[in-house]
Amino acid sequence: MCDLVARVGDLDQRFTPSPTALEGMIGHNTVTSRRPPNYQTEIPLTGEYKNIFVRGRADGYDPDSNQLEEIKTFKGLLERMPENHRHLHWAQARIYAWLLADERNLEEINAALVYYNVSSKDEFPLSELFSAPELEAYFAEQCEKLQTWADREVAHRLARDKQLATLKFPHPEFRTGQRFLSEAVYKTANRGKCLMAQAPTGIGKTLGTIFPLLKAMPRKKLDKIFFLTAKTSGRKLALDALEVLQESNPDLKLRTLELVAREKACEHPDFACHGESCPLAKGFYDRLPEARIEALDRGMMDKDTLREVARKHEICPYYLGQDLVSWSDVIIGDYNYYFDLYAVLYAGTVINEWRVSVLVDEAHNMIERGRKMYSAELDQFEFEHMRQSAPKAVQGTLNKLSQAWIQLVQDQEAPYEVYSVIEEELHFALQRVVTRITDYLADRPTNNDAGLLNFYFDALQFVTLADSFGPHSMFDITRTERRSNLLHENTVLCIRNVVPAPFLKGRFEAAQSATLFSATLSPSHFYSDMLGLPDKTPFIDVPSPFSPEQLKVQAVDHISTRFLRRKHSLMPIVQIMAKQYREQPGNYLLFVSSFDYLDQVYTLFSERCPEIPTRQQSRLMNEAERQDFINRFTPTSTGIAFAVLGGSFGEGIDLPGDRLVGAFIATIGLPQINEINEQMRTRMEAIFGQGYQYTYLYPGMQKVVQAAGRVIRTTDDRGVIYLIDDRYGQTEVRELLPAWWEIS
Repeated sequence: MCDLVARVGDLDQRFTPSPTALEGMIGHNTVTSRRPPNYQTEIPLTGEYKNIFVRGRADGYDPDSNQLEEIKTFKGLLERMPENHRHLHWAQARIYAWLLADERNLEEINAALVYYNVSSKDEFPLSELFSAPELEAYFAEQCEKLQTWADREVAHRLARDKQLATLKFPHPEFRTGQRFLSEAVYKTANRGKCLMAQAPTGIGKTLGTIFPLLKAMPRKKLDKIFFLTAKTSGRKLALDALEVLQESNPDLKLRTLELVAREKACEHPDFACHGESCPLAKGFYDRLPEARIEALDRGMMDKDTLREVARKHEICPYYLGQDLVSWSDVIIGDYNYYFDLYAVLYAGTVINEWRVSVLVDEAHNMIERGRKMYSAELDQFEFEHMRQSAPKAVQGTLNKLSQAWIQLVQDQEAPYEVYSVIEEELHFALQRVVTRITDYLADRPTNNDAGLLNFYFDALQFVTLADSFGPHSMFDITRTERRSNLLHENTVLCIRNVVPAPFLKGRFEAAQSATLFSATLSPSHFYSDMLGLPDKTPFIDVPSPFSPEQLKVQAVDHISTRFLRRKHSLMPIVQIMAKQYREQPGNYLLFVSSFDYLDQVYTLFSERCPEIPTRQQSRLMNEAERQDFINRFTPTSTGIAFAVLGGSFGEGIDLPGDRLVGAFIATIGLPQINEINEQMRTRMEAIFGQGYQYTYLYPGMQKVVQAAGRVIRTTDDRGVIYLIDDRYGQTEVRELLPAWWEIS
């Protein structure tokens, strides 16, 4: 209640380390242990105002001094605490003071804020005597503010659920496979389960998953739907689907919020995020209530709408969006908002006990993204460079970490080595560094060196993951040549997640239901094992809307694209491409396994077939160059584009009709064989008994099927695919290709 109605003043996002949950608990216990014997703690309190029922738990009350205490732990200097925090704390103290005074018929009471510094162990009490009538008036004032908001929210929820119960599908009929998918999603939501759905491109997966969840929302009393995706294109598809639903159901009261990264939403990237620097942070909480209401009344709160509303009210669009999370029905954003270590949507779900359903778009990406979320890396050269100019206050602990680091790596002779455990001395040294820098930053929240802050956040992630280190991850050290006046050679420490399942499992358990969907989720046990889905999570393979006659698939299994045979494969590949193009000119894509291989094929093809238009993916394309590469596929253009499998053009691009009529895939997409992947294969073998399949075959074939999926996008498309590699003749490989393909 206080957080909603009593926040005022500036937004202040200067980094000030806060006590951990354990430090806060210990701090509370320390303060209460210093009180007299009859001091009362954790006092449950309730109160009513009209139709509002308020409950809470006061930290402590001393009946001898008639003082109610609200205890707040902190680090650093108390005078640096943002003023809006103080105002909020006083609001809580006053509310608790009234509830206690009303319960015990007190005419007056002392309300105290007790600030406790967890580092110095000092208390800083602030106390004020209030009469019962003035506390009652304050309580009524806050409740009236809450009443106005609560009435709006209750009315919205009732209207939303009533309209969703009769929600109409926006098209005259479902596409082939779309109804099957929708019914499965609806049943999954009603049962409160998880579902994996392999659904081909072209059936309308986005609308086919969002529509049934909206229908299930009233019955299952869902608070929110999270639509999570790996790419901007996925967010746009979801927003477009909801726009279509809104147009066909004009009375629908639905609040849809698009979350974008702070760097993409920030209006003043050169300003610090607090009221003394950024004008959009100054008075943020004073202007937020009106901006919040206007945004919610818009219904569709995509990034452009948020920017427009934020500009009108002169507040930060990014933090307006963060505030709106609590009041939105459908939230669209990247995977990390729910699945990573510090995910805001997951935290909100747990803290507020939201009933949510999660949709994971293009879920085949979740394995690699999950690994990145739960990995951490420390670079010795960057650390030593930072250490040279670090403040004296932290030099001692940094020096000890440097010594532990050097001692750890001095006996490693191999360039790369995996260790079974994280050496205790290094772990303790890192913990001490994190603690010391935390205390230092708490005292000095501004004007800190970027190198120190970057290392601090990297070290914090490393220590956090080290505390939960297990078979799901590897600890490895890589030695590289990097001679400088600081180091003879460099080393990189890495906690490398192999199986994200133990970390993601709790995320799925916190949701009422979840559906993961993609065109490539086979074999299902691989994704279920890797992502930590509940046992016996059902898998459905949605029927394809395409017929085998639309796609001519040819397996050229007399050519090997293995590394040692590549030079022998170049001319046959060039001949196949040239023959196909001359028989049927159009837009084609060639996918191979590496840029070196790409260069070789491109050079030979250009020499032998100079009359055929070509272009080549380069190693370091920026976003504009990638978009230009895609835009050159037009209904009237012809030629062959050369690309690397697993890169920017193997998935997530839509080239319907004559924009793409065929693909040559000269690889089975296996990840590179190197020391890291071989160590991962060993780990996968130990955990699942399928090291080669889990590390190489399944991820590789997933890329192949995704790339092939660029050719046929609609029921009117026609195309051809050449699968070029001798391993396409193997049963184990063939079984991973779409069932509707007829391969010749």
